[in-house]
Amino acid sequence: MSLSKPNASAATITTTRVAPSPVSGLCVTCVDGCPGYCEVGRSALRGKEMIYPQPFGKVLAGAEKDYPVDFSHFNIQGSCVGAAGIEADSDKALFSAVDVSTEIGANDNRIKMKLPFFTGALGSTEIARVNWEGAAIAIAICGAVLVCGENVCGMDHDAEFKNGKVVKSPELARRVKVYQDWYEGFGMMLVQANVEDARLGVPEYAVEKLGVEGVEIKWGQGAKCIGGEVKLPTLERALELKQRGYIVIPDPESPTVQESYKAGGIREFERHSRLGMVDEEAFLRQVERFKEVGAKYVTLKTGAYRPADLALAVKFASEAKIDLLTVDGAGGGTGMSPWRMMNEWGIPTIYLESLLYKFLKRLDEKGAFVPSCAIAGGVALEDHIFKALALGAPYIKAVCMGRSTLTAAMVGKTQGQLLEETYGKGKKYQEALFRTFIAAAELKEKYGEDFEKIPPAAIGVYTYYDRLATGLRQLMAGERKFALNFIDRDDLVALTPEASNVSGIPYIMESDMEEVEKILG
Repeated sequence: MSLSKPNASAATITTTRVAPSPVSGLCVTCVDGCPGYCEVGRSALRGKEMIYPQPFGKVLAGAEKDYPVDFSHFNIQGSCVGAAGIEADSDKALFSAVDVSTEIGANDNRIKMKLPFFTGALGSTEIARVNWEGAAIAIAICGAVLVCGENVCGMDHDAEFKNGKVVKSPELARRVKVYQDWYEGFGMMLVQANVEDARLGVPEYAVEKLGVEGVEIKWGQGAKCIGGEVKLPTLERALELKQRGYIVIPDPESPTVQESYKAGGIREFERHSRLGMVDEEAFLRQVERFKEVGAKYVTLKTGAYRPADLALAVKFASEAKIDLLTVDGAGGGTGMSPWRMMNEWGIPTIYLESLLYKFLKRLDEKGAFVPSCAIAGGVALEDHIFKALALGAPYIKAVCMGRSTLTAAMVGKTQGQLLEETYGKGKKYQEALFRTFIAAAELKEKYGEDFEKIPPAAIGVYTYYDRLATGLRQLMAGERKFALNFIDRDDLVALTPEASNVSGIPYIMESDMEEVEKILG
């Protein structure tokens, strides 16, 4: 239930000299003369830098805390009887026939997705920027939703502003164009809006100037309870961002700070976003305003806040009739969150989704509008996806993934670079692509000459998503559910009484007992 070494982690590149105390994480014998291998020791030298995973901006990071209940504490039920959604015929009920498409939305103009999983909030961080092309192309091809995260315009060095509003952002325009160029009618791209984005007029610019159809209001995420943050490597960049209205620490306008920077004492600055202040009337006005400027879809992303805050999100989403509510559980993250906060703050995914199900069910029983919902937080493989859909059925329509998508993009990019270094860009390079990426031949057949425009990062994400879809179909076929709308909570069993107590899913030794009695007489 705790970190194995609370004062040392690969995430912060720290270790201990000898066996640590289980509570503090300090070495059992902390010796005078140690140069400072542990997190406390490194903090004596680098202070605030050590709050974050290292090297900041170069890594993805997820919590290493072992929560009492997670997806592994549930198993998927199996059956050898019948089939839902297809004829119960052994020659027809094949796993390849399982339909994993889904729909989200609040009106007749619903968003159709080929897959029940999508990528959330690739925002202003460097790791999201450099991997955008691979992720965006693959997700457009796969027919899923792609969320462009917060602060992209504000962080764009070449952006132009007039009267405090963005009028031009080459970086956001690039991101939108990459997705639109490969868009095939399924899924969509959302542009996220936090406090600074709303002040800078980013949603209006994205919708009116760039043709974006959806806006996602950002309350928070599962990795942290504060605003978005990045590191700024130069004084000039820090000054630019402060002038645009961001909180920059330490103050780049301070003469003392500038002197320390020139001396090498301060190596970087932090840009922070402001905390959002949730208010019902303001939220409803914001949703209406985005619709008035032309947004066809408005969604909400909220984090792992306390249960009362989740209830507010559910209530407001219902009253505003938004198109999607994405709820992000603790433990996930893309490396830009304070390390201890990522591990020790917020409600973990299983607990949060169990609460979400209860709250949505109450809305449903009252006859209120129930928004389409997605769950996020540590989801990476097909069994996670199935369990997340089943645990929140029938209200969870999709699963949101961030870190795993970027992992696939980065691996694809790295392999592509290695192949290019080895073979150049000729015929041997393309042959090596087919050997390396199992889905490359499929993409080549579909896109012909345009296949050469698909970067290895995108091939990697497409191949990963194809694996997830295939694995999900196999799990669903084993449960005899041949379309997503047939998945329900009865498809899961809890492996421990505690998991059952948290979720309301029957304990494995109590599952099906009424039916068993009927069968056995």
